[in-house]
Amino acid sequence: MFTRANRHRGTGDVIGGMSIGPEAAGSGQISDKYQYYGHADFSDDAAPGASMAGSNSRKPVVGMKIRVALVSALLAVSGCTTLSGKAPTVTPTPASTPPSSGKVTTTIISAMGGGLVSGSIGAGLSEAEKRSALEAEYKALEYTTSGQKVTWKGAQASRYGEVVPAQPYRVGSQDCRQYTQTVFTGGAGVTARGTACRNADGSWTPLT
Repeated sequence: MFTRANRHRGTGDVIGGMSIGPEAAGSGQISDKYQYYGHADFSDDAAPGASMAGSNSRKPVVGMKIRVALVSALLAVSGCTTLSGKAPTVTPTPASTPPSSGKVTTTIISAMGGGLVSGSIGAGLSEAEKRSALEAEYKALEYTTSGQKVTWKGAQASRYGEVVPAQPYRVGSQDCRQYTQTVFTGGAGVTARGTACRNADGSWTPLT
C-alpha cells in the first residue's frame, strides 16, 4: 500500500528528479504535485531519482511473480485432471448371445473334448455333473468377461464348481483364452488350468 510521504525540505531540493519550488519550501512541505507514493527513499544522502527508479523497477518483478503463480496453478490443475483420469480397460465382446434356454448344444459340447473336468478334478462326478461342468466352461469362454465366475451345481448341495476365464488373446486367426475350473465335492476345491481357442462355428477346443 502506498503512503503519503511528508518531509521538510529546502528550496531547490530534488526528489525523484523534480526540484521543489520556493512555495513548497516556504510551507515546509512538498506540494501534492510532487508527492510520491511508494517505497521512495527521502534520506539526505539518497541520489536524485534513485528511489523512484528502484521502486518502479520492482513493478515488473511483482507482475512476473503473479504470472508464475498463475502458470503454476494451471499446471497443478492440469496434472490433477490427468492423474485422476483412469486408463481404459479392454473387455471381450461376446461372439454371440447366450441361448435363452441356458443349454449348450451337443455339437458345442463335443468340441470341448471333455474340457478340464475330464481330468482328475472330475473324478467321482456323475455324467450329468460333468455335462454341467462342461457347459460352464463353454459359457465362461464364450460369453464371460475376464475374472468373472460361471458356476454350476451338482445333484447334491456339496457338489458344485466354478469356471473363471482370463483375458482373451489372439493367435493367428483364432481367439484364445486361459481359464480355470474348480470342483468342490464336499471338501476343499480342486483346480485345473487350461487354454482353449475359438473355432469359426463358435465352439471352443482346449489345447493339449
